[in-house]
Amino acid sequence: MKKSRKYIFIGILFILISISIVIHFRVQASNKIDGIENFPSSYQPYLIELTKKHPNWKFRALYTNLDWNYVINQENVYGKNLVPKNYSDSWKNTTPGQYNVEIDSGWVDSSRQAVEYCMDPRNFLNEVRIFQFEALSYEAYTNNLDGIEKILYGTEFYQNKVSYLDSNGNTINMNEKYSDLILKGGQTSLVSPYHLASRIKQEVGPFLSHSSISGNVDGFKGLYNFYNIGATSSAEPMGAIKKGLQYAKDGNGASQATKDKYLIPWNTKERAITGGGIFIGSSYINVGQNTIYLQKFDVNDDRGNDLFWHQYMTNVLAPYSESKSIYNGYQKSGLINIPMTFIIPVYNNMPNIPTQSPSINQNEFIQDNTNVYCNATNVNIRTGPSTSYEIITTINKNDKMTRMAKGNQYGERWDMVILENGIVGYIYQTYVTEVPLVQIERIDISIDNQVIQKGERAQLQISIYPEEASEHKVQYISNNPKIATVDDKGNIQAIRSGKTTIKVKAEENDVQNEIEIEVYSSVTGIVLDQEEIYMEVGGTFTINANVEPDDANDKKILYQSTDSLVANIQENGMITATKEGKAIVVATSNENPNIKSECEINVVRIMDDSEIHFDSSLTVNSLEVSGIDYNENTVADVRSKITTDYEIEIVNNKNEILEETDIVGTGTKIIVKEDGKILRKYQIIIYGDSNGDGKINSIDLLVIQRHILEIEPLRGIYKKASNINKNGKEPTSIDLLLIQRHILELQFIKQ
Repeated sequence: MKKSRKYIFIGILFILISISIVIHFRVQASNKIDGIENFPSSYQPYLIELTKKHPNWKFRALYTNLDWNYVINQENVYGKNLVPKNYSDSWKNTTPGQYNVEIDSGWVDSSRQAVEYCMDPRNFLNEVRIFQFEALSYEAYTNNLDGIEKILYGTEFYQNKVSYLDSNGNTINMNEKYSDLILKGGQTSLVSPYHLASRIKQEVGPFLSHSSISGNVDGFKGLYNFYNIGATSSAEPMGAIKKGLQYAKDGNGASQATKDKYLIPWNTKERAITGGGIFIGSSYINVGQNTIYLQKFDVNDDRGNDLFWHQYMTNVLAPYSESKSIYNGYQKSGLINIPMTFIIPVYNNMPNIPTQSPSINQNEFIQDNTNVYCNATNVNIRTGPSTSYEIITTINKNDKMTRMAKGNQYGERWDMVILENGIVGYIYQTYVTEVPLVQIERIDISIDNQVIQKGERAQLQISIYPEEASEHKVQYISNNPKIATVDDKGNIQAIRSGKTTIKVKAEENDVQNEIEIEVYSSVTGIVLDQEEIYMEVGGTFTINANVEPDDANDKKILYQSTDSLVANIQENGMITATKEGKAIVVATSNENPNIKSECEINVVRIMDDSEIHFDSSLTVNSLEVSGIDYNENTVADVRSKITTDYEIEIVNNKNEILEETDIVGTGTKIIVKEDGKILRKYQIIIYGDSNGDGKINSIDLLVIQRHILEIEPLRGIYKKASNINKNGKEPTSIDLLLIQRHILELQFIKQ
């Protein structure tokens, strides 16, 4: 008897110790830490890639404190995880007596590998499958009215104030919107309002007239069921809806405690949305199983009972499948970048490499451990060996990796690789090059002349050491392709003046060398902004001269007057008129004396202000007239703004006399004559009229674009008219924008 009591005491002690261990174990199991840095290193590279695309996403590590093999053993129990019977044998339990036995119609027990694959979170840390870890509980950080409205967009719930019928058929109008009720419902039920909004769309569709929420079904007036809770199928017309409304009325005979818990009856829309949310949250979300993954795999809950039994689904791939549906919903709604939280389990003693999908035939791979590199740009790394698998990340030319398994599939071949950051995935074999055993150790570079004329080509010579590596591939890179480009043969093309560095780099390692080259741009011409000038005695004018091309190295210009007694010119291009007469100003290139341009200077007598008067709306200097309204720019309009007794002649840029009804434009000349002798000659500027037709339209846009692209340069008065913001610089895209705004009548150009 004493011996028996001893055994009983030992048994009780063992039970108490076991309970204390379980309690301690469960406390440890609920450890959650925010931030990528708090995940194991094998998780981090995948999460970093997701953060690059979606910086608003937040990741929380759920440390289960469960041993990986223990978890798999608990889940790999006959009948607990099922796959479709038509799946390949690698997905199915092949144990004799259990193989292909239908546990449910069309469903059989899954293989251990299938369980391992579906439970390893690292397999699903990509943009699509991550949604099986989306937090379904309320979080103030992520859940807000704006996000709810975005989910409701395209439905009658969107931005709509709530109204409903009471049991007497009276309409009750609320000042709150549906999004307000859904947010409050989430706060009360502790269920994500985003999840509630999505469930409402899924259950009752986009229309407020749906019978479940109309409040107008005979026998169930003033009752609402937004989530179709209790709406089980029925052969009776509207049978399922009536069953759901019966639940809204009395919980289908539930106890008073249950009805109080779920706010039944649901005789207002607010009670229906909130009470239904409490119902949804009570079974799984509010007891720690607040992701689709955790609802399928019971590795964390707050029930205080054993794990691995409270599982919502038997389909082992349910989280995988549902995550795609959720992703598609967010993507189509434009919500993919809103703030979200993902709760991702972590287990003890997990394998170094994620378990591979049973769909991947291991017989199509040869185990390998070869250092390789990518030989192309923007190459996708996928979760499996086919373009049907999701993209994990993208790599570029010369990125290093280790090939873990070399594909020998029929047709398109794929290799399994691990990147330097730890990501494991699959790459199309064409984009993989092996790092040779004998590698490049040194690259020598030489060129005949480090100064290359613009527009010319030059050949870069390289020597690779050791000689055994002389045929290995190298990459040529110009650090400034706008100055000079280089092709994969080392041919350098000089584009414009300046200096750039040409780098030669081994594709197989980091060995490289570089050389600096200079592109020299010679002067090909000189352009003066005036071809003919009329100046008063004693007047001054600075002529604007530019060398061509605009990137010429030597931009210095030398000036000379053929008659300095009539007009002399200084080094800076300022002309001084000294006496009446004619002189030629010659501008010569400092680099090449054979390149020059000329301007005729006509010095005329001084005119009193009383002899000619321009309207105050115009801006006039000794050579140019601007300020002409582009809506009032006929010859007659311009002539009406000039008061003088002298003859006025208005000619186009071909010196053809214009009629009174003709339109004047940039480059049109106003000539003042006395007894046939020219006293003055002005050029008209209309800013935005780059081609001189007197209009501002898309043709001017094209003219400026061709100038910016160096296809057809603008010169003289036309170049000045294209500088809309009048800062004296080359026309740019800003000037294009100003013309566009003028054409669209958003902002008119000020003359």
